[in-house]
Amino acid sequence: MNRPLVSFLVALLAIVSILGFSGCIDEEKDAASAGEAAAVSVAGSTTVMPLVEASAEEFNKIQNEVQVSVTGGGSGVGIKNAAEGLADIAMASREVKPDEIATYGDRFQEFLVAYDAIAVVVSQPIYEAGVTGLSQQQVAAIYSGEINNWKEVGGPDERIYVVAREVGSGTRDTFNGMVMGSVEAETPGVTTYHGSNAEVKTAVTNSDKAIGYVGMNYVEGGALRAVAYEGVMPSAETIKDGSYPLSRALNLYTFGEPSPAAEKFIDFVLSDEGQDIVEKSGFVPVR
Repeated sequence: MNRPLVSFLVALLAIVSILGFSGCIDEEKDAASAGEAAAVSVAGSTTVMPLVEASAEEFNKIQNEVQVSVTGGGSGVGIKNAAEGLADIAMASREVKPDEIATYGDRFQEFLVAYDAIAVVVSQPIYEAGVTGLSQQQVAAIYSGEINNWKEVGGPDERIYVVAREVGSGTRDTFNGMVMGSVEAETPGVTTYHGSNAEVKTAVTNSDKAIGYVGMNYVEGGALRAVAYEGVMPSAETIKDGSYPLSRALNLYTFGEPSPAAEKFIDFVLSDEGQDIVEKSGFVPVR
């Protein structure tokens, strides 16, 4: 092989190597740039979770400065994680409790993001058999075990399968406080406890004689129906006008002032675009 050809091949290989190395550098720069996005973790209420997940998905698409991740666990878990620095933002379907403030300190910052309602739901066959509404007294008696057959509230002669949320759930706390008279109320009539709204919905749907309670946005789909409570059906209108007794506020919490990245996400949820997502997720916007 002649020398000019060898020199040409050597030069060509050198150019290819340089270009390849440059490409690797560019890829590393891109990866580093992507890694610069501030991470914001959100944890807590499974009631609030659908609207926050939908908001985070859109927020992560439209900008690259902050990346938000969302996990459940219940209101109590979210508040604990935020206070202990394990999450940047807590989702809660209730207010922070006095004992949580006593444990962690009075540094929680509250951000109201939506309104919701707890819907009392029954299995489709029970609704079709005539149980389309219940009073506070009747629901409390079912959960306390005083009423255990559907015939006692106008339904069929079937034992009631009673479904509730586990300890730590904001939905459970709100239900117990509003229906049973105390957040700490005993509910010996309960058959099974579940960790999320979705699990309660599945339990009621899979039974032909169940009662349970879920966030209003979990009512759609499945063989279950919301019943009127104290003569009022849960709806956006009855939540807004305050006529539905089991209405509640949905909040985000930070422990202390939110970080700049967390504040950007909270501001997005409260923006017009974010509140549109709230409404599309089945909740009532705050604006």
